[in-house]
Amino acid sequence: MAAISRKLRKTLQKQDQRRSRIENGAKKNKERVRKEIRLKAALANGMLPYTPTIMSWLSAALDTPSKQIVQADIDTFLKA
Repeated sequence: MAAISRKLRKTLQKQDQRRSRIENGAKKNKERVRKEIRLKAALANGMLPYTPTIMSWLSAALDTPSKQIVQADIDTFLKA
């Protein structure tokens, strides 16, 4: 009997997780777009060195370690 209730709990948990991923995924996608706009605006307004948050995001966007990013890379990124 315990095995049945455990299986039922796991099944219900998977269903809840799936529904949460769908609901929260849409919110997270919207936030990613807002964050990208906000960080691009910060890039346009300043010059190197940027804050660690901006450098981390830029490093992921350019697929380059942040130590190797130069202003020319940033200018090219903003034009694209």
